[in-house]
Order: sequence, then C-alpha cells, then structure tokens
Amino acid sequence: MQMKRTISRLIVLAIGMLATDSLFAQDGLQWAKDGNSYYEMTDKGIVQNVPKAPATVVLTKEQLTPASSKSALAVSSFSFSEDDQKVLLFTDTRKVWRLNTKGNYWVFDKKAGTLKQLGKGRAASSLMFAKFSPDAKKVAYVSEFNIYVEDLATGAIKQLTKDGNRKLINGTFDWVYEEEFFCRDGFRWSPDSRQIAYWQIDAKNTKDYLMVNNTDSIYPVAVPVEYPIAGDAPSPFKIGVVDITAGKTNWMNVPTDKVLQSYVTRLEWASSNELILQHMNRRQNESNIMLCDVKSGSAKSIYTEKDAAWIDVIQLWDEDYIWGGWDWINNGKEFIWPSEKDGWRHLYRISRDGKSETLITVGDYDVMDIACIDEKGGYVYFMASPGNGTQKYLYRITLDGKGKAERLSPANQQGFHNYDVSPNAKYAVHSFSNYFTPASADFITLQDHKPVDGESKIDAAVAKADKSKSTLEFFKVTTSEGVEMDGWMVKPKNFDASKKYPVVFYVYTEPWGQNVKDQYGVGRNFLYAGNMPNDGYIYISMDNRGTPVPKGREWRKSIHHNIGQLNIKDQALATREVLKWNFIDTSRVAVWGWSGGGSATLNLMFQYPEIYKTGIAVAAVVNLNTYDNIYEERYMGLPQERQADYAKGSPLSHAKNLKGNLLYIHGTADDNVHYNNAEMLINELVKHNKQFQLMSYPNRSHSMQEGEGTFMHLATMYTNYLKQYCPPGAR
Repeated sequence: MQMKRTISRLIVLAIGMLATDSLFAQDGLQWAKDGNSYYEMTDKGIVQNVPKAPATVVLTKEQLTPASSKSALAVSSFSFSEDDQKVLLFTDTRKVWRLNTKGNYWVFDKKAGTLKQLGKGRAASSLMFAKFSPDAKKVAYVSEFNIYVEDLATGAIKQLTKDGNRKLINGTFDWVYEEEFFCRDGFRWSPDSRQIAYWQIDAKNTKDYLMVNNTDSIYPVAVPVEYPIAGDAPSPFKIGVVDITAGKTNWMNVPTDKVLQSYVTRLEWASSNELILQHMNRRQNESNIMLCDVKSGSAKSIYTEKDAAWIDVIQLWDEDYIWGGWDWINNGKEFIWPSEKDGWRHLYRISRDGKSETLITVGDYDVMDIACIDEKGGYVYFMASPGNGTQKYLYRITLDGKGKAERLSPANQQGFHNYDVSPNAKYAVHSFSNYFTPASADFITLQDHKPVDGESKIDAAVAKADKSKSTLEFFKVTTSEGVEMDGWMVKPKNFDASKKYPVVFYVYTEPWGQNVKDQYGVGRNFLYAGNMPNDGYIYISMDNRGTPVPKGREWRKSIHHNIGQLNIKDQALATREVLKWNFIDTSRVAVWGWSGGGSATLNLMFQYPEIYKTGIAVAAVVNLNTYDNIYEERYMGLPQERQADYAKGSPLSHAKNLKGNLLYIHGTADDNVHYNNAEMLINELVKHNKQFQLMSYPNRSHSMQEGEGTFMHLATMYTNYLKQYCPPGAR
C-alpha cells in the first residue's frame, strides 16, 4: 500500500510535467544516486521509496523543525551530499525573473542530528544555488552577486568574491543570459573540493530599461533592468577559478571579440585541473568547445562547429541542462555532443581532444531530448518522433554508433510521451496523453516497460478513452508555395457541415513555440471565459516553418533573417487554404496570440488585412529592435547589418494597413517585452487614424500573473471582444 501511495504522488508530478513538457526548477523527482530508489517530500518528511518495499522516512517533520520554531520548514527542494550524510534544504523562496532561485538554505546532518541555517548575517532569502562540495565539508552559494563558501564543521563563512553588484555579477547571470540561454546557476565546485569555477558578467555598459511603478506609492518609482537590445554588444564575460583557501581568482584566457563580444553558454570541470566550456560568437553561428588549464589560464579549442544560420545550445531543447552537466563517457576520454550538421539533430561521441567523432543516432529524425545515457548498459535513451512532428516517443540506441534506433514507447500509445529515467536506466516515470486521452503516468521498469506494481494507469486511460467524443482533429494543409503544415482544429458541438462558422486562429509562429502537439488539452483556449465549441467557434492552430518542430534543420532554420516575414506568409497562405473549406465563414476570421504570438497577430492583421478581420494581441514585440540581443540576433542577425530585415519583420512598419478590429493588451512591468512596444504601436496607429482598443495592466509582468482579479478581467475582456467582433454560432 505504501508503494502504491508514493507511486500515485509520482504520477501527479509526472502529469504536471507532461502538461508543461518539463519542469523548470529543481523541485521535481529526486532519484537516488544509484538509481534504485527515489526521494520525495511527504506529510511525514523526506522519504526514500524503493520499488516493492515500504517507504523509509529519512528526515522526519520533527527533524525538519528548527529549535526556534514550532513548525517544520516548508521545503521547496532538497539535495544530498555525495556521501548521503547531509541534506541541503531550500526554503522561503523568491522569484528572480522566471524562477524562484533566491531563498534560505538549511543543512541537516544525519550523524550529528543537527539542523542549521546557512548564511548567517546575509539578507533573508538572498542565497542562491547552494551546493555541497564533493567532500561534503562545505557549501558554496551566491548572495547579492558574490560567491561565499561556508565550512559546515565550524560555521565559518568566507567571501570569495568582493566586487559583485547589480552591474558586476559573480556566480549568476543577467536577465538576458537567463532568459535566452537558461543560464542561472553560475558556479561549479572542482572535483577535489579545492576550487570553484564561475562566470562573471560585466553589465556596467549595458543600458537599463526603466519600468515605472505608478501604483505602489504616490510618487512613481523607476525600476531598472539591465537589458541589452538587439544591436547592443553583450555584457562581457570572464571565467574565473577561485582557490577556496587562498581566496584568489585566476582568470581564464578565453578569446573574445573586443567589439562584438561573445558568449560562454556552458561550463563544467573536465578534471581537477581543467575546465571544459562552450564558447559562441556574437552571431551564435560558431561554437567552440574549449579546454582551459586552471593554473595557467590557457584555453585551447578542441571542437568547432559552424552553421549558416545559428547553433542551438543544448539548454534550448533539453532543459535538464539548465542546471549544468556534461555528458562524459569512457572515463572522461569522450563526451556526447549534439549537432544538426547532417540536416537533423543527432548525437555524436567526441574524443576529449576533439580529433575523432562517431555518429550515434542515424536517420531522418531529430533527437528531441536526451532521456538517459546508460554507459554500463551501452545505450543512450532519447526522445524522437520520426514521421510525425506532433508526437514524441522514447527510443534507445547503442552508444557505439552501430545500432539501430529501437522504440520503447508502446505501439498502442500514439501521442505524446515523457520519461524521467533513473540514473541506472532501470526505472522511469512514464507520462502519456494524446488529444483524446487524459494525461496519466506509470512508474515502470524500463527494460520491459511494465509498471512496477503490475497495474498500468496509462493502459487503463487508453482503454477508457473515447476518440469519438473529441471535437478536435488534426489536419495537414499545403500552401500555394508547396509548404505542408500540421494543424489541429476544434469543431463546434453538433457541427453541421452545411452551415458556416466563425474561425479563430491561435498563433505563435516563432522558433520558441510549437503549438500543434498530440497531447491532451491542446485545443483548449485558456483565455476564453466559456466553452468555444459549445458557443459555436472553430478553433485552429497551425505550425509554420521556423517553429521548433522535429522536422529537421531546414524546417527550423529557414526562418533565419525572416522573422515577421516567412512565418507570417506561411500562416496567411495556410489560412487561405483553410478558408476554402465550405463550412468557414470568411467574414468572421479572428487571430490571437501572446508574446511572439502577439507579434504574429499584429503582422497578420497588418500584412494580410483582407484575411483577418479581428485580432487580439497580448504583450507583442512591435519593433524587433527593442527585443534582447541574444534572441533577436540569433534568428535575425545583427541589426547593423540587416536593418531592412528588422524593419520588414516589425509589425510597426505595417501598422498603417490596419483595417479590422484590434484589441492590444500589455503589462507595464513587462521585463521581457517592454511596454515601450505598446506606446510605439499606439503612436503609429494614431498617426494613421487607425481605431483600436487598448488595455494596459499596471505593474503586470509578461505573464500577467500579478494582481488580484487580473486573469479573470483579462479573460472576460478577451471573450467579450471576440464575441462582439467575431460573433459565435452557425449561419
């Protein structure tokens, strides 16, 4: 019974992972190092679960209760020291940009039975990325832009960097590194516990965007965010190695362009004497893997790759790596590395000196995610979907490059799968859904893909699912230019093909959004206050070229230098084909999207006003020159060299063509797509006497999660506007 209960908790976690595709924080499933058990927080404390055995409480609620408190700590995440004798606990967390990466840390010592808080004297909830040293004698962390190390035996705290501030950042990153490279944790312990390698980001020459808080006090308050826009040089980086005892930093001689600058997107220890890092040029179309000697600081390139468009760093498609890691094999003589150089995203074995490489995954398919590297078993487990870009399955292939990819996901489960695989590839939490089967999950033994307790909740869900009850269907549409696009369509309840219905298109269209996925709930409009099928709308989304669909490099990178052009044309031409269907009312055509989807909505309304009659755009990039340099320059090039493309792709350039009904929505505290985009659009529409409606949400960020009643107000406004200007129902 205990095993079933804990498996049920895992299933809840896995379903949550399936709904969002991944967890962005370190508070998920905690596998034991040997992979034969896992840890979780329960109402009894931290427990260890072994398959087919009772759970063991390793840290009770009483042990989690500080001496000065009557209640146990509310633990957000936890980790164990290398010897498993100490537990690091993360509490009282606060958000930094996207994630809760600031908070308080405590250490429980199993042998001593003591619970102690780290960082005495530091500001409350100011500690970030605390990690045990490999010898478990110390913990290092970042606080207020500096790195500290704390001796667990004596409690002595040593400040390793002393120059940190908002503009000189040690051990973590500025906004744009975090947003676009998923770089958050900016330091690494050496294997011998004697040194720490870290990033330093010098943002003193990076201009601040000023957001204005008009509501929390009588006088407005300016809120600065260091934010390099497209065309601005990146904040220079330095890679340092600080000696724990001496407290002295030795800087690595990583080359950079003194004018254009460059990026270090990954950093790990290759040994106690060497670092390995990925260095990328400003345009992000050249990647160099480098080894650095920590004593001399010398850096040498061992593996270089170039791409005519751009190179995706691994964090962009496999988010496990946002917390670090390097895939060494063969006792550190080789590592696994991805590349799209043969037209598909494949995995390679690269020798430590970079002189030899072996292609592991072979075929016309993309590796979508690395699930596990099981060197002992001789396999790499990965996600892929050959032949269907809307789905996702688990495969494995031998590490020697001589095998053939073997699908492990059951043949009767067509749809979208996720796997959290144990380090020894013995167990996994398997999650599954498709558009008509609700999400469910099993705790399985991986080799035979069978549930540990013998009862498959996924099989039960599949058997119970009734495809005929779903109003959603997938389709393919081929444009007049011969581009085939996947789409889904949700038809109205009691659909009558002899009548005509309004159609609402949901768009994103840029390299950071795949909308057409065969998973449960995919066709639900989260902003619609009501039931679109019951009200009589057709709801459609289609993925154009440039979206991150597993259809090969050419599909994804054809959008290079063409955001706001190629993606918009693909959508419009596909829409023209859809409007040929007899049951579509071409006088009631609406489009909406958020962020990049908001930009696409504006461009579709402005560039193809004869097609789209109503648009609702949320938090849109109106002028491509206002967005951050890492994202925009990766896909568009440097604006100094391609300003014409920036202008053509910006909705601002086409606003004068507006003919239909437009509702524009933006939060004034948006640190991602800044509010000046809204005001630029307002000015341009006013200039040309284009009537529209505007909603500004004070002090709301890009996600507009802040403020009592915000979501209900937004959803109500969205729904009312849609019903007014694109009325529902058959005619």
